Amino acid sequence: MNSGEYTYIWQADDWPLWRFDLTALAEPMAEVSRAQGLLVGRLADVGMALRDQASLAALTEDVLKTSEIEGEQLNIASVRSSIARRMGVDIGALAPVDRHVEGVVEMVLDATTNSRAPVTRERLFGWHAALFPTGYAGLSRINVGAWRDDASGPMQVISGPIGRQRVHFEAPPANRLEAGTRRFLDWLNGPAQEPPLIKAALGHLWFVTLHPFDDGNGRVARAIGDLLLARADGSTQRFYSLSAQIQRERKGYYDILERTQRGSMDVTLWLAWFFDALHRAVDQAQITLDAVLAKARFWRDWATTPFNERQVKLLNRLLDGFDGKLTSGKWAAIARCSSDTALRDINDLVARGVLRKAEGGGRSTSYEFDA
Repeated sequence: MNSGEYTYIWQADDWPLWRFDLTALAEPMAEVSRAQGLLVGRLADVGMALRDQASLAALTEDVLKTSEIEGEQLNIASVRSSIARRMGVDIGALAPVDRHVEGVVEMVLDATTNSRAPVTRERLFGWHAALFPTGYAGLSRINVGAWRDDASGPMQVISGPIGRQRVHFEAPPANRLEAGTRRFLDWLNGPAQEPPLIKAALGHLWFVTLHPFDDGNGRVARAIGDLLLARADGSTQRFYSLSAQIQRERKGYYDILERTQRGSMDVTLWLAWFFDALHRAVDQAQITLDAVLAKARFWRDWATTPFNERQVKLLNRLLDGFDGKLTSGKWAAIARCSSDTALRDINDLVARGVLRKAEGGGRSTSYEFDA
């Protein structure tokens, strides 16, 4: 920073004139498009209700994982309930939802379902305010719904213990943000000069580089990427989650971002990583769709069998991907019933052939579907 040579890409003389090797990227982009085509073709063969369920699953994962990347754990039932209510999808009893969950859901849904609407500074400020409804990030008060002012020093991404901290990235100074964000938004809302998938990857990278907020920059950047992917797909429904894939590859994500921030304006390697991760996200959506179809088959096969409300709730939790092993204790806690009632519910399902005791139960007996 003290030398005449720039350290970060935003200090380059040609910032932000992105360069990339379109020939090298043609095959990865084609592979993503083929994977998307397979997914869309498969979705075309299922009914609207199942497409809604697949979209609900993808959006739920997107909201959970974009927060998890930043170290925040949201309640899955609350997230799913919030999205289902806004989508008008019936999932039975809704879980209670707090303001923080609502805020993340509002941002993600606005980005994806209103992708064609212009992205303005006021819209970004609204997203940011939704992420931090109390005006605090953890214990620290932050500027909410406004660009950062660097009052406490430059915006840096740092890791490591005090005294041995490593600076991974330093963002442009606050006095450059107004002009920098205006140029970004003009590009974002303007006619595409590059293929739509490249624009999605560049939008993500450009916003992360600006880092215009005190906190929440990664979540907003991923929302901008999702908005641009929705524009590229030409659909308001989402069936895959890039944020979930980034969470699965979190170290690689931060490594490629750091290398790119310290490189030149040639961002071919970033784009290649982005397309590879996107391809894997679309492939993962096929697995999610398998689960949605399996859930539909289950309820079709057991449509004439009466279950009580607790059993329906817990069976749906299992079908949606239960975290860990299902025991009578967990059943009682989730269903808010006594241990005896939970065991009666479970034994009834075992007797009907819906559930069975899992092998190697250890200290606590657990249960799984009787496939």
